[in-house]
Amino acid sequence: MTDGYRTFGHGDHRVMALNGWFGSAEAWRPLLPHLDPQAFSFVCMDYRGYGARKGVAGEYSLAEAARDALALADDLGWERFSVIGHSMGGSVMQRILAEAPERVCALVGVSPVPASGIPFDAQSWKLFTGAVDDPLDRRTIIDFTTGGRLTGVWLDAMVEHSVANSEKAAFAAYLEAWARTDFHASIAGSPVPIKAIVGEHDPAISAEVVRSTFEKWYPNLEVDVLANAGHYAVDETPIALATSIERFLAEVR
Repeated sequence: MTDGYRTFGHGDHRVMALNGWFGSAEAWRPLLPHLDPQAFSFVCMDYRGYGARKGVAGEYSLAEAARDALALADDLGWERFSVIGHSMGGSVMQRILAEAPERVCALVGVSPVPASGIPFDAQSWKLFTGAVDDPLDRRTIIDFTTGGRLTGVWLDAMVEHSVANSEKAAFAAYLEAWARTDFHASIAGSPVPIKAIVGEHDPAISAEVVRSTFEKWYPNLEVDVLANAGHYAVDETPIALATSIERFLAEVR
């Protein structure tokens, strides 16, 4: 792990990976052994206030995260690259597209948050805002978004990782950012190739959600529904996820 990012592979196709609200750059670890290091070069970036960048001050917005990602690409000498975003990271990847469309080869969203944000009812919003201070609320959210079907040992480990790898101020601000920021007008009609990968057991970001949002904005959208996965395919079905990602990116020139 280098300062604020993790690298893997040395291939010609450059790919930036952006984690979700509960993750960090290290959250991609279960996926890495199944990716092709000969074909791809991956960099997994921490946001400000997360992982190796805890203590780095910021406004903790989607725009700031996108600017940081572009600055990292500059530092790495990447003129053009593809982006993978999980959940909140799916929103950040679209913000990168809005900021620098000429630099984006392709997008892959894994249970990606739409660029229009997420509408919450009052009860759900109370649960999500409560997760800032209460680890049990974080556990409830992870359990719900994976269909209430996975071992409590894994749920506890996910919560532990989230708490250890995020500052409360950043965690709270990013919730407001991905849930209540609507910039879809900035990306609507983009010809960029994009794949949205969703889990069959995810009630939050389902195929129906993707088709009612992403499908309206991206003419070159492909949707893949992963069997036996919920919101956290990186952990639940890493081999199937890696296969879906690489088959798509291999076709991008």
